[in-house]
Amino acid sequence: MSSWLGGLGSGLGQSLGQVGGSLASLTGQISNFTKDMLMEGTEEVEAELPNARRKEVEAIHAILRSENERLKKLCTDLEEKHEASELQIKQQSMSYRNQLQQKEVEISHLKARQIALQDQLLKLQSAAQSVNSGAGGVPATTASSSFGYGLSHASAFHDDDMDFGDMISSQREINRLSNEVSRLESEVDHWRHIAQTSKAQGPDNSDQSEICKLQNIIKELKRNRSQEIDDHQHEMSVLQNAHQQKLAEITRRHREELSDYEERIEELENLLQQGGSGIAVTDRSKIQEMQKTIQVLQTEKLESTKKIEGLEDKIKNISKQLYSAENDRDVLRKEQERLNLENRQILEECESLKLECSQLQPSAVKQGDSVSGKEGIPQDTSEEVFRLQQALSDAGNEIKRLSNLNQEELQTSLLKLNSEYEIIKRATVRDMNLDSELRDLRLNLEAKEQELNQSIAEKEILIAELEELDKQNQEATKHMILVKDQLSKQQNEGDNAISKLKEDLKDEKKRVHQLEDDKMNITKELDVQKEKLIQSELVLNDIHLTKQKLEDKVEDLVDQLNKSHTQNLNIQKENFELQEHIKRKEEELSRVRDELTQSLNQDSNSSFKDDLLKEREAEVRNLKQNLSEMEQLNENLKKVAFDLKTENEKLNLACEDVRHQLEESIAGNNQISLEKNAAVEALKMEKGQLEAELCRAEKRLLEEANKYERTIEELSHARNLSTSALQLEHERLIKLNQEKDLEIVELKKNIEQMDTDHKETKGILSSSLEEQKQLTQLVNEKEVFIEKLKGRNLELQEELGKYTQTLRKNETLRQTIEEKDRSLGSMKEENNHLKEELERLREQQSRAAPVAEPKPLDSVTGLESEVLQLNVIKDNLEKEIKHHQKVIEDQNQSKIQLLQSLQEQKKEMDEFKYQHEQMSVSHTQLFLEKDEEIKNLQKTIEQIKTQLHEERQDVQTENSDIFQETKVQGLNIENGSEKHDLSKAETERLVKGIKERELEIKLLNEKNISLTKQIDQLSKDEVGKLTQIIQQKDLEIQALHARISSASYTQDVVYLQQQLQAYAMEREQVLAVLSEKTRENSQLKTEYHKMMDIVAAKEAALNKLQDENKKLSTRFESSGQDMFRETVQNLSRIIREKDIEIDALSQKCQTLLTVLQTSNTSDEVGGVNSNQFEELLQERDKLKQQVKKMEEWKQQVMTTVQNMQHESAQLQEELHQLQAQVLVDSDNNSKLQVDYTGLIQSYEQNETKLKNFGQELAQVQHSIGQLCNTKDLLLGKLDIISPQLPSGASLTSQSAESLRTITSDVSSDSSKQEIEELRKSLQEKDETIRTLQENNHRLSDSIAATSELERKEHEQTDSEIKQLKEKQDVLQKSLKEKDLLIKAKSDQLLSLNENFTNKVNENELLRQAVTNLKERILILEMDICKLKGENEKIVETSRGKETEYQALQETNAKFSMMLREKEFECHSLKEKALAFEQLLKEKEQGKTGELNQLLNAVKSMQEKTIIFQQERDQVMLALKQKQMENTALQNEVQHLRDKELRLNQELERLRNHLLESEDSYTREVLAAEDREAKLRKKVTVLEEKLVSSSNAMESASHQATLQVESLQEQLNVVSKQRDETALQLSVSQEQVKQYALSLSNLQMVLEHFQQEEKAMYSTELEKHRQLTAEWKKKAENLEGQLVSLQERLDEANAALDSASRLTEQLDLKEEQIEELKKQNELRQEMLDDVQKKLMNLVNSTEGKVDKVLMRNLFIGHFHTPKNQRHEALRLMGSILGIKKEEMEQLFNEDQGGVTRWMTGWLGGGSKSVPNTPLRPNQQSLLNSSFSELFVKFLETESHPSVPPPKLSVHDMKPLDSPGRRKLDASVPESFKDAAESRCGRRTDVNPFLAPRSAAVPLINPAGLGPGGPGHLLLKPISDVLPTFTPLPVLPDNSAGAVLKDLLKQ
Repeated sequence: MSSWLGGLGSGLGQSLGQVGGSLASLTGQISNFTKDMLMEGTEEVEAELPNARRKEVEAIHAILRSENERLKKLCTDLEEKHEASELQIKQQSMSYRNQLQQKEVEISHLKARQIALQDQLLKLQSAAQSVNSGAGGVPATTASSSFGYGLSHASAFHDDDMDFGDMISSQREINRLSNEVSRLESEVDHWRHIAQTSKAQGPDNSDQSEICKLQNIIKELKRNRSQEIDDHQHEMSVLQNAHQQKLAEITRRHREELSDYEERIEELENLLQQGGSGIAVTDRSKIQEMQKTIQVLQTEKLESTKKIEGLEDKIKNISKQLYSAENDRDVLRKEQERLNLENRQILEECESLKLECSQLQPSAVKQGDSVSGKEGIPQDTSEEVFRLQQALSDAGNEIKRLSNLNQEELQTSLLKLNSEYEIIKRATVRDMNLDSELRDLRLNLEAKEQELNQSIAEKEILIAELEELDKQNQEATKHMILVKDQLSKQQNEGDNAISKLKEDLKDEKKRVHQLEDDKMNITKELDVQKEKLIQSELVLNDIHLTKQKLEDKVEDLVDQLNKSHTQNLNIQKENFELQEHIKRKEEELSRVRDELTQSLNQDSNSSFKDDLLKEREAEVRNLKQNLSEMEQLNENLKKVAFDLKTENEKLNLACEDVRHQLEESIAGNNQISLEKNAAVEALKMEKGQLEAELCRAEKRLLEEANKYERTIEELSHARNLSTSALQLEHERLIKLNQEKDLEIVELKKNIEQMDTDHKETKGILSSSLEEQKQLTQLVNEKEVFIEKLKGRNLELQEELGKYTQTLRKNETLRQTIEEKDRSLGSMKEENNHLKEELERLREQQSRAAPVAEPKPLDSVTGLESEVLQLNVIKDNLEKEIKHHQKVIEDQNQSKIQLLQSLQEQKKEMDEFKYQHEQMSVSHTQLFLEKDEEIKNLQKTIEQIKTQLHEERQDVQTENSDIFQETKVQGLNIENGSEKHDLSKAETERLVKGIKERELEIKLLNEKNISLTKQIDQLSKDEVGKLTQIIQQKDLEIQALHARISSASYTQDVVYLQQQLQAYAMEREQVLAVLSEKTRENSQLKTEYHKMMDIVAAKEAALNKLQDENKKLSTRFESSGQDMFRETVQNLSRIIREKDIEIDALSQKCQTLLTVLQTSNTSDEVGGVNSNQFEELLQERDKLKQQVKKMEEWKQQVMTTVQNMQHESAQLQEELHQLQAQVLVDSDNNSKLQVDYTGLIQSYEQNETKLKNFGQELAQVQHSIGQLCNTKDLLLGKLDIISPQLPSGASLTSQSAESLRTITSDVSSDSSKQEIEELRKSLQEKDETIRTLQENNHRLSDSIAATSELERKEHEQTDSEIKQLKEKQDVLQKSLKEKDLLIKAKSDQLLSLNENFTNKVNENELLRQAVTNLKERILILEMDICKLKGENEKIVETSRGKETEYQALQETNAKFSMMLREKEFECHSLKEKALAFEQLLKEKEQGKTGELNQLLNAVKSMQEKTIIFQQERDQVMLALKQKQMENTALQNEVQHLRDKELRLNQELERLRNHLLESEDSYTREVLAAEDREAKLRKKVTVLEEKLVSSSNAMESASHQATLQVESLQEQLNVVSKQRDETALQLSVSQEQVKQYALSLSNLQMVLEHFQQEEKAMYSTELEKHRQLTAEWKKKAENLEGQLVSLQERLDEANAALDSASRLTEQLDLKEEQIEELKKQNELRQEMLDDVQKKLMNLVNSTEGKVDKVLMRNLFIGHFHTPKNQRHEALRLMGSILGIKKEEMEQLFNEDQGGVTRWMTGWLGGGSKSVPNTPLRPNQQSLLNSSFSELFVKFLETESHPSVPPPKLSVHDMKPLDSPGRRKLDASVPESFKDAAESRCGRRTDVNPFLAPRSAAVPLINPAGLGPGGPGHLLLKPISDVLPTFTPLPVLPDNSAGAVLKDLLKQ
């Protein structure tokens, strides 16, 4: 620019001359000025740029770091979220798998359930079909019952708990049933054989039908029997199962209770063991409570065992009752079966008779035909006819007898009939030719037919009788029911008895409780006594403590004495030296002043003697006082000894009492012995302590005697040596006397304390005696109780004996009853025989009445005798009958009552049915309601499911949104937190909803469970009722089956079948309803399980979400996130700024290119443009390189950001570790602080101790000062005596100095030792501190150094500290002793507790023994009750049997009467038939003659027949008699057999019972023997213990007596020693008196010396005071130093902490600085490049003309008036270097052309003229000249509108300055990059072509503000380049003058 201006100036100079030169010089100056300004600016920029750049770089770095941290946090958050989501997915998958497994398990269970239900359905269907199809229908329960029976049997066989008796009974039942089956099979085979034989002979259809009916009946009966057997077995199994279940439950409960109690006891034992070591007074109450609970538990245990035994007894009774009921049932069944068999046999016999009749009819017809053919009747056949008649009559008799006889008789009669019929058949074959007897046979046949008709009628009657038998069966069943009721009554009675027994048990329990309460009271009293003992022990401990304190004081005084001894020795040494000195002085004095001394001695002796007398009197008084005190002491000791003796005597008496009591007592023995042992041990301890104290006193006395002897010796030595030494010793003795006085006072105090101790011990002994008395009372009470128990035991044994006697009586009664039963049976049989004989006799009488005449008288008389006998028997029988009738009436009444109860039960049943129907109706309603509720619930569940799904989706979407927001925005964390809050609220709402749902579900489940229970109960009730109904129906069916023969049988059967079908249908319906309800229940359960699983899953998911939310919240709340945000923000800012810079550089490149393009158009400035172009190309290359570098740097920044992200995770981990370390360090610091506070406290304590020691020092120094004063006085006296010899003073001073040095050496040696000990302790402390804190090494060294300095300074204080330590050691020793004492006492306590527990255990054992005896008694009572019950049962059974026998006899009598009546009817009918036959015959013959003949024949025949009848009657009678005899014998045989069977059965049963009872008795006996053995062992053990304890007590008492004797001996010895010491004292006192005389002589001499020594001591006192003041000052200084050192220590600690923190921070800062330095170097390099470029630009533009200036000049030319334009052109020419001539030529050539060209060339220039500011004085430019205008232009150009710039860093604003920010606040961020680079200029304007104000304005434009454009090149000139300073122009001068001045310059 300067070159260009220079060129212009030369051009103008050629035209204008001088103006050109001046302008050239001006332009040169301007160029120089600009150069200087630029140089200064660059220097300032170079100075101030690095600081600003570094700040920017630091800010950028901070931003980057915060951004990096934020990104790291985001990464870690995302990773944690990822992990959490993975965990959640895993947990969900696990829960789903678990749910699947559960569902599968449930499905399998349900399948199994379904299969089981299907099986049950099939079984029920089959049962129902069998019920429907069966002719009587076997009930459906048989299968199930049999199955159940099998199961029960299996279970019974598998169970080991089943009774042996049950097994035996079941085996017996099986054997009996098998025998019955085999018998029935044999009978069936027999009847089959008969049926086959009858079929072979040709049976009819009617018979077959009857046989079929009978077979059906047999089948039905068999079925019924099998059903009954099954039912019975089922009942048995059910009862066994119930029994076993009860037993199992009871045992399980018992075991559980036992285990609970054992656990409780173990816990209590553990607690006791734990608390045994440190039992305090407060724990005693707890122990008592524990003991109470143990006792309560034991009592509960005993009660539970008793209850269990009672229940077992109950179960046994019930089982026995069941067994007896089953036996009764079996007996009844047997009877029923026998009756059924009898019925069957009768029917079968009737049928067989019919068959035989039918067979006989054709044979009779054949015989009739054969007789009509042949009429020859030989007379030989008459005998055969008679035989046939007899056979027929026999057959008739047989038929009559058939109705009477039983099974075996019928069979035999059938066999006889068969044989007779065979005989008859043979007779018919033989007598085919006999015609004469055909008529008779016909008649006989007709008679037989009639008889057959009669037999048919009889058959009908028998059927009726069968019906009656059925009724009787029913009655028997009713009787069975009655028996059951009676059994139930008996059971109730048994329950009542049990309740009574329970009440007795309760009473006994109450007694036990009372006993336990007594025991508790005793234990309380024991505890009280123990507490008293403990209090006494505590008092003893306190006494011991006081003793130890006194001993410590005595030891301290001894130490002080020792110190005073050492001081005295030093003083003695000094005294010896002084004595030597005095001797010399005395020798000199004796030489010089013999006369003076004599006179002085005379004067002084008189005064001296008075003094001595006074002193001696005082000493005598003191000694007398001492003697009186010693005498008092002796008296006190004697009193104490006497007290001890009395106490010992009392103890001996107490011991003897105790011995007697121990021998008497059983329980509480060990406790008393232990307590006495404890008391003896305590006495021993006290005696030992007393002995030790006495020994100590003796030692002290001996030591004092020795000391006295030493002092006497020393005094003798001193007397021999010098009077001055004697004086000193006298003073010392006085001091010693004072000390002894003090000691005597202390001893007095000790003796008083001992007296108090003895009083306390006396109190303790008296309390122990009282306790012993109480214990003896307790023992007596216990003995009384034991005696009562013994009495009770004897009573119980007597009762046992009575019971055994009653048992024997019962056995005898049984035997008698059995014998009576036998005799009754025999009597009954005899009665029957007699009845039959009576009946026979009556018949004979009735028959013999018409034919009585021929009988002889003998028979009549025989008959009369028989009649009389029979009458007698009849009377007896009538009596018996009356008795039996009464019994029957009672039974009838009981039957009536039973019927009434049955009716009531039926009514109740009806009521129950009605209630059941109502319940079923209500349940159906309930089921409907529940179904509705279930539906509603399902709907709600579905709604909940949908809601949960939606919420899950919402949660997922929210999570995804949050993730997206965190990815995209990165800074909008507040929104995330808001969402987080919303999600929290939603989750809370969900949780509340789920909880409510859970509550609803729980309520529904409870309702469901209750309903299911109700349904189960209902189903059970319904099933039970149905089974009852079915059993009733079965009974009804059986009753109906019995009425088969009746006409309404078929109708009844049909009706019953219909009823059965209806019942089966009802049952099926009920079962179907039940199955449906169970299915619904199962479905509900499954749904509930599903719901629960879903709810659980949702809860788990919710918990996970909550945990995640918490984690997120914690992360968001974490402090490090702000740093991350800042780093990210800073990074983004840096990147944006870099982008802005790149944009600016690219724009710059574009502008340079446009400049190049435009510069190519102009030819004039071509060379210059080429240079510029090259430079610009270079700049472009450089900028490209920079851009590349920036891009690389950007990539590096990105990589570093990524690395920082990776590192941030590691840093976080390190941070966590560091936090953990910090926590540990903080813990350590806290520990150190605690230690430090402890040290401070100890230091303060030491300070207080120091102060105390200082006070003591002051006292010591004061005493020393007094001594010094006395010494000074003595020395002064010596000086007065010898003033000529000054050398003595020096010697004394030397001796004093030596003394000081010695004392200092001694003190320094002692302090050194203490210092060494302290150093050791401090070194140990330092080592611990080093391990805790490694950083405190230096400080610890410094502290050690300071502590060493302190130690050196505090040597005196250390000695005092040592004394304190010694005191502390003494205290520690005392503490240890106390600990030992406490341990001993605790051991004693433990031993006492153990003894107490042993006693408790022994008491418990005794109690158990008592309870065992009680249990045995109860068991025996129970056995007696059982035996009584059995006796009653036997009596009842015997009565029942008697009634049964009577009923059977009555029925037999009825049957016999009926048969006899029928026989009579048969006879009458026969006679009528014969009469009718005769009449018919007469009619047939029709002839009177024949009639007459016939009548005659008839008469003859009648006579014959009568004869025959008589004969026949006789024969028949004989036969009847024989048959009756046979039947009687058979009956007897049968009765005997039955009796044998019954007796055998009873025998077996009794044997089994006996075996069982023997086994049980043997077991009990063995157990009793074991118990007895155990008890005996225990008794022996207890006796041994008693003996041992008594021995121990004797030995203890013996030892106590021995100890007492030894103590008495010791006391005597002590008293002797005391007397000896008293004698020694008197001797020593005499010696003291002698010494006092010598001392009085010495005092005379010493008085002279005292005056001299006083002066010396005063001087020395002053010195010592000064020294003490100095020492005090030093101590204060040291305290100040200590305080300052403490402060320094605190400061040092704080400094250490801060230093550690600062070092960490410094490390961090150093790292940051290193990074910043690196960045700084990069930035500085870039800056250097930019500055170089700037310099190049400046250099390049230096010699160039400013185009803008030229343009302004040209425009100014045209603004000048036309007259003066030539001058302006010339000036321009001179500036451009145009010559004057050329200018003139140009003007001359064409004046108009120039102007035209100029105006044409610069036509539009006025538009772009800048609005230069017009001055107020400046008028229109047309009136002024060109030169003036030019000057004004220059002025305006050079005048700065803004003050000249200081190129400071403040003007170089940062890229992101606040000014620009304010302007660009409205501009969006997307346009900021462009706006910041391009604001203030248009894109189409070229800065090099545009006018100055537009391209680069001089002043900051308003739009840009102070910031300006981003680059230096684009900044305004005023900020970067200098402007011209305004030249001072005077207002008077014109423009020409100004120009001239300019040109001159």
